[in-house]
Amino acid sequence: MTSARTTSPSSTADAKKYDGFTDDERDAMKERAKELKSTARRGSRAPKADGETEVRAKIAEMPDADRVLAERIHEIVRTAAPELAPKLWYGMPAYARDGKVVCFFQSAQKFKSRYATLGFSDLAQLDDGALWATSYALTTLTADDEARIAALITRAAG
Repeated sequence: MTSARTTSPSSTADAKKYDGFTDDERDAMKERAKELKSTARRGSRAPKADGETEVRAKIAEMPDADRVLAERIHEIVRTAAPELAPKLWYGMPAYARDGKVVCFFQSAQKFKSRYATLGFSDLAQLDDGALWATSYALTTLTADDEARIAALITRAAG
């Protein structure tokens, strides 16, 4: 004798509350996988990708408000820490030393946030005692904000 399996209402509700990755997070991971595959395909003898071109193309795709912020951040980083190489990281503009990301820009639209983010990895030399910020919310940039960001970038680059 076989019995039909039924789904209880509570298990259906639990399935809708799945606490995994969002669609946006999955998209970011897919972009990162593409970046890694592209790097691996090039091999050691192939010419390196032009990070500057890739980052500028990604910035150009952003909605106007994010694009304006990203363009300014890009120029600040290139001026304050020219030794950091632009590259894409999870589909975001990032700046690396020896291939490892030091800082990055995340558009507000990327994860449907109300603000863009300037973030720093653990390689950024921003340590200040036992507590320091590793990311900053951005909505607009004033001259004072730009000066503060330039100082942070210079310090982060070491």
